[in-house]
Amino acid sequence: MKKWIGFLLFGAALAHAELPAEKTGIIRTLPVPYPPHWILAHDGAFFHMSDGKVVVLDADAETGPAQYKGMINHGFMGGFATSSKRKELYVSESFYSRGQRGERTDVFTIYDQSTLAPTGEVVLPGGKRFSGLPQVHAVQVIGDDRFALSFNFNPGSSVWVVDLEKRSIASEVPTPGCALMYPTGKRGFSSLCADGAFFSVQLDRNGKLEKEVRGKPALDVEADPLFEKPARHAGMGWFPTFGGQMLPVDFRGDVAKPGKPWSLLDAQDREAGWRPGGWQFLDTDSTGKIYMLFHLKGEKSSHQDSGTEAWVFDPASKKRERRITLKHPAMSIMLTRDDKPLMVAVGNNETGAFVLDVYDALSGQWLRSLADFGVETPFVVFPAP
Repeated sequence: MKKWIGFLLFGAALAHAELPAEKTGIIRTLPVPYPPHWILAHDGAFFHMSDGKVVVLDADAETGPAQYKGMINHGFMGGFATSSKRKELYVSESFYSRGQRGERTDVFTIYDQSTLAPTGEVVLPGGKRFSGLPQVHAVQVIGDDRFALSFNFNPGSSVWVVDLEKRSIASEVPTPGCALMYPTGKRGFSSLCADGAFFSVQLDRNGKLEKEVRGKPALDVEADPLFEKPARHAGMGWFPTFGGQMLPVDFRGDVAKPGKPWSLLDAQDREAGWRPGGWQFLDTDSTGKIYMLFHLKGEKSSHQDSGTEAWVFDPASKKRERRITLKHPAMSIMLTRDDKPLMVAVGNNETGAFVLDVYDALSGQWLRSLADFGVETPFVVFPAP
């Protein structure tokens, strides 16, 4: 026995001797701007909400180590946004003094895109920050990236306006009966109200409320509810309804201007029971084409069901151009913003685990699945800033 123990210790010593000494204190940096096929997967940490994260991934890479580029953390169902002009990442998050209990502190945290290190934070008072599953429009950047917006809901609704230059709160804008934020005009935003109207706000140069306008209901949301998750391109927003209409909204001026709805479905589609649905289930590419998830045998209550196909629409002609059959049913999709776009679909594989399926958006060909990168519930994916 002693002989074997000695042999094992000798073997372990040899194996240890072959390893080089690890250097410490090395800080690696990422290229900024990120390559166009890098993506950011937002994990809401649904099963342990106190420690979510956003992971930077290379959707072109074939292996896990090559795909993984780094991550930032967030506390208690944080919101997330990016800024190309300021080369920063933003998280709106909450912490408790005793971990899951105690005194609550809400903060707006600023990260450097290159080092993924926090460079500042702004305390958001009142304990009113919206806490929920990741939403693209719960945190936004407006005004030539001078101001950031963080949605509040407790249950009254309002918006914190954060001055990104001064790194302080500029104002709080009440949005009674209305939710989320869609950048509007030069320095403003609009929120979608419970009756289907839009509440539009413009800010002055200091981030204070300058003008507010509440519009009329864009359509009958009791008959056909409106999704609050639009696709956006060049100042336009595209809001689908549960029943398969598309409402165009022009956000280029000071006030949101809804247009005339048009149908996403033809008679054959309706007879088969196709309906849109999922979580963040539609997006646009760099040309403005709309990609959207659809599922069969849909009804009003199936609005969060995963899609088995992605349909591609031209908003100019109001016609469907293509259908992409998905490898796995998907709840969210995202398009990269280059001339050879990828479509990334958030779904569940055969074992039930979340995966990010990567497709060539123009051909619809499945390329690879991204998985096992330390994220459990990546509800939303963001393109490279």
